[in-house]
Amino acid sequence: MAPAHSEVLLVAGALATIFVAAMFLPGVARIFLIAQTGYWTLSYVARPVVLLWTEPEPHYGDNVPDPRLAQFGYDDGIALILRPVAFGLWFYAALVVAYTVWTRTRTRRDAEKPQRTPPFAGDPVFVQTLFVLYGLGTLGRLAAVATGTTGTAGELESPNPLINLVTILATLGAVGLIVFFRSDSGRTTMLVLGAIIFGELLWTATVQSKTPIMGAALAIAVRFAMTGWTRAKVAGVLSLSVLAVGAFGWLQSFKTTPAAKAEAAQVDAQYPEIVQPFLPLLRRFDLLEAATDSWFAGPGSWLTPGEVVRHALESLVPTQLLGAEKFRSGAAWAVEVRGGSVDMSTVSVSLAEGNINEGYVLGGYIGVALGVSFTFVLLLIWAHALYSHSLALAILGLAMIEVPVLFERGILGTVETLGKYLQAVVLAWLAYLVVGEYRRRVDELSGAPRRPETARPSGKTRTAQWV
Repeated sequence: MAPAHSEVLLVAGALATIFVAAMFLPGVARIFLIAQTGYWTLSYVARPVVLLWTEPEPHYGDNVPDPRLAQFGYDDGIALILRPVAFGLWFYAALVVAYTVWTRTRTRRDAEKPQRTPPFAGDPVFVQTLFVLYGLGTLGRLAAVATGTTGTAGELESPNPLINLVTILATLGAVGLIVFFRSDSGRTTMLVLGAIIFGELLWTATVQSKTPIMGAALAIAVRFAMTGWTRAKVAGVLSLSVLAVGAFGWLQSFKTTPAAKAEAAQVDAQYPEIVQPFLPLLRRFDLLEAATDSWFAGPGSWLTPGEVVRHALESLVPTQLLGAEKFRSGAAWAVEVRGGSVDMSTVSVSLAEGNINEGYVLGGYIGVALGVSFTFVLLLIWAHALYSHSLALAILGLAMIEVPVLFERGILGTVETLGKYLQAVVLAWLAYLVVGEYRRRVDELSGAPRRPETARPSGKTRTAQWV
């Protein structure tokens, strides 16, 4: 067996272990673990398999074949770059298995507790706040389209930071409504969720990023994990995921010129016909390129531990208060890590580094262990944040459904992204206060008795509140 095949099997074994362990976990943690398995399978298994099978020649506009691997030799090159990946995924699998065993071996009393209901799922003020956020954010998206400042995936800076901040509110509102919106009418629920998902699909095509629609699909899975799974719901989530990926490529094709389509068809022609339909999907999951970057850079070749801590802390402070430009890990990775083995002098882009790859560059295999441990701890914090009574934690939990920090970012990228969303948390908190005050005054003017905002109304009472 070729060396690369052995490494691919090791990676696949670790991912299968994570998947099986996740199936024994209750609650929403299972959702993210299964999603991580799928995400990393496309990056670290499907893409290497295609490269080993087809051995494609690098071409401009095709990021599936890596020039460095083609020059080094796909078999030997993939075997080398997957070694840290296999170690990191097996370390992560060990953490997941240990947590699963601990969860399953708790006392029977804890295991038989009824499934918790998120506190904010029964808070009408919170749900109406999410509608407000989604409305404001949609206006921001329309303004971005009208002014040509939508931005695209991988850009270093937003063309308009203010509009970008407003559009984040649409992200929080959309994901929040998918997770928390409840209605006595199943038709109303389907219409609201369907409209939001379609809006996220349009936005994902507009900004040329897979993140919005993937966040919407993941939010649907989180909703079902909270309300209970059925075979129909499982089939619905799987169908939505496949439809989202297919529709994304279909919508993008409308924005491609005939010349670009012809050039893309010529590039794709070097692959077998059975592979060609999956190429747009594989090109969106590029962590194998980051793994190649980290292997060529080597351990200890990027930042010192002190610099990592300093940059992480600064990322949590707004730029206006910091008084200096923040460190952007994705941009620094492109210039300082990938730039060591690829000419990036004419390219300005922000890249996803991945927890394993970032850890390997910062501290070798010890850094990999720390990187995947950070991701695992963050996943557990997220799983509890959605059930928190704290508005800030609940909003950050919703943000983590949308932003792919648990899939394709390391410690620096994760902290940087969460720091950006802290400003949106403040705006959401202010909106929550305004909506609550408005409802209080309406109740006073109407003479209706004030109801506890955190109590979950039922039946006609809840319908009357929406009216």
